Amino acid sequence: MVRTYRLLAALVCCLLLTTVGAPTPARAAGKAAPPRLTDERGRVLTLRGWNVEDKTNRGEAALTAITERHFRDMHDQGFNFARLLVFWDDLEPEPGRYSERYLRRIEQVLDWADAYGIRVVVDAHQDVFGPAFGHRGIPAWATRTDDLPFTPRPDDWFSEYFEPAVQRAFTHLYEDPDLQRAQADMWRVLAERLGDHPAVLGYDLINEPMGELRPGEDLASAARRIERDQLTPMYNRLAAAIRSVDTDSWLFVEPTPIVGEGVPTGLGRIHDPKVVYSPHFYNTAMESGADYDPDAGWIEAYEAAVTDYPTRHGLPVVVGEWGPLNNALPHMGRFYRDALLSLNRYSSGWAGYVWCYGGGYCAVDSEGRFRTNKERTATPYSPAVAGTVLEDRWDPDAGVYRLSYRARLGGTELSLPPSATGWRISSSGPGPATDGGRAVDAATGPPCPAGSAPAEARPSRTRRVGSGPP
Repeated sequence: MVRTYRLLAALVCCLLLTTVGAPTPARAAGKAAPPRLTDERGRVLTLRGWNVEDKTNRGEAALTAITERHFRDMHDQGFNFARLLVFWDDLEPEPGRYSERYLRRIEQVLDWADAYGIRVVVDAHQDVFGPAFGHRGIPAWATRTDDLPFTPRPDDWFSEYFEPAVQRAFTHLYEDPDLQRAQADMWRVLAERLGDHPAVLGYDLINEPMGELRPGEDLASAARRIERDQLTPMYNRLAAAIRSVDTDSWLFVEPTPIVGEGVPTGLGRIHDPKVVYSPHFYNTAMESGADYDPDAGWIEAYEAAVTDYPTRHGLPVVVGEWGPLNNALPHMGRFYRDALLSLNRYSSGWAGYVWCYGGGYCAVDSEGRFRTNKERTATPYSPAVAGTVLEDRWDPDAGVYRLSYRARLGGTELSLPPSATGWRISSSGPGPATDGGRAVDAATGPPCPAGSAPAEARPSRTRRVGSGPP
């Protein structure tokens, strides 16, 4: 099982009055980067986890494919974050009639997450708009197509987003006043019911929003226009609705999926102090079955494009979905290495797609064992840092995790995944070492002794964690 240690045990917590909820400065000096996500005590947060879903069951059986095992197993591998897919068509099957059964099921899932220390973003998910087109998401009663055609494409479901009926349905969702009110009411119901749950970190306002291309418009130009003229006003409407019942949770906003091709977003400012930019990290060629090409420069192009908007607007980044369909191709080990290094440079965390027990995108097999290369996602990291992060880096070749930070009052946490040889923790800088340099077994070792420090600011500290015998 995983162990989470306090490196600086609550430093006079009763005197710590920080209630900062806004982002802190970026983790290192140099090139401008998005700020970091923080908790109510101002600690810098890192989220590592997976999407959790039930796309098979609906109605009375909705969400029953998600069990306590999902969260227990994620916790045991060191993960602390889940993006929970919920569907508007299950929540509100008829206009104004909300399913109490569905709300209770969501609460049950959140209870399991909380029991294992996993924070949750509730994602209003849609795929190809919703059930009117054979998928999930926006209810059929909220789908307006103006009788435009739709041709199912089961072998290439994503291309269905470009069917005229689907594109027109998005236009009506964004532009029709009654549908705007219905969407805001849906979010108000969810936030009022779930906002006080201890597992809830925030809300992802809509999954992978798309829209309608105009004649002669290329895809990149259309995406920027949709983001600027339709998504930005929608996000501001939904933020206002949620804030009428929940003033604390983070709001996660997505661009169109076109950013996956390295296209900068056209989103404008969302007028709320707790907004997270939450793009997805997919590559069209890899989604179609191609291997990763380390020389193509896709990851570098994506990173450059995706960081501009949150840096300019001062928003932390949490990548809401990522991960290839076929993990066993020859270059996929290199992909996970490059992707994780990139994500760690600019994001406050990520949710892989998807924690399930089987094949395809699933993280683990039916026995709960990581599928090929997915074990690379389980690394040491710092879920919470009380201070300014100067360096935060995992070296998979050396088996060394290094955290350097300028400490202030509060508890700093270190998460170590299971290791057959245990972990050695060393510390430099003033103040007590967490474990005196002893080897710590991730499965059976005792917690590190609690440290303490005076109330004044402290110099920077460096934590070094290495795998292997003492």
